[in-house]
Amino acid sequence: MTNRSEQVAAAARIRAEGRQEEQRESHYHEARVLLLISEFTTAKKSLDGLTKLAKLDFLLRYPAMLERLLTERDLLWPAGTEPTSPERLAVESRMTRYKYGPWDQRYYSVLGALAARGLITYAGGGRAEFRVTADGAIAADTLAATDEWAVVAQRIALLKKHFNTTGSALKNLIYERLPDAVDRPWRTEI
Repeated sequence: MTNRSEQVAAAARIRAEGRQEEQRESHYHEARVLLLISEFTTAKKSLDGLTKLAKLDFLLRYPAMLERLLTERDLLWPAGTEPTSPERLAVESRMTRYKYGPWDQRYYSVLGALAARGLITYAGGGRAEFRVTADGAIAADTLAATDEWAVVAQRIALLKKHFNTTGSALKNLIYERLPDAVDRPWRTEI
C-alpha cells in the first residue's frame, strides 16, 4: 500500500514541477516579447506585423546570428552587450523553421497573455499591429532596469537602431544573409 501511495505522490510532484517550469518559461517569453513591443512602440507607431516581431525575436534569441549581420555591416555591439561564449554556441530558446523563416508557436499564447493583462494592445486587419499600453511600458521599463533583463533591453535597442524595417525586409535579410537558419525542412529546430 505504501509503495502505491508513494508512486501517486511522486507522480503528482512531477506534474506540479512540470507545470511550474511551463509557467516560468511562458513568463520568460512574455517578458522578452513585451520588451520588444515596448521598444518598437512610439507615440505614432506600433510594431507592425507578426513577421517583423518573429524576425526581430529570432535575432534577439540567436545573438550569434545577429552578430554576423552586425559584422557584415561593420557595426559593433554596445559595450557589455556582446554575446558570451556560451551564447555563441547555444541558443536560449529554440525556434522552428517555418514557412517564412524562424517561428515559435508560442507567439499566439504569449501575445494573448500580454493583451489579457492589459500590457499590450493589438489591432488586426491585413497585418497585426502591436502597441504597448501605459501599464505595459511601466512593466517593460521595470524589467529593463533589472540585471536579468538589462542586456536584453540593450540588444533590443540595437535591433531598433539598425534593423527597424518591415517584416518582409527582415525575412529577406535572414534568407539572404543567414541561409543556414532557413536551409532546412519546415518544422525543424534552428
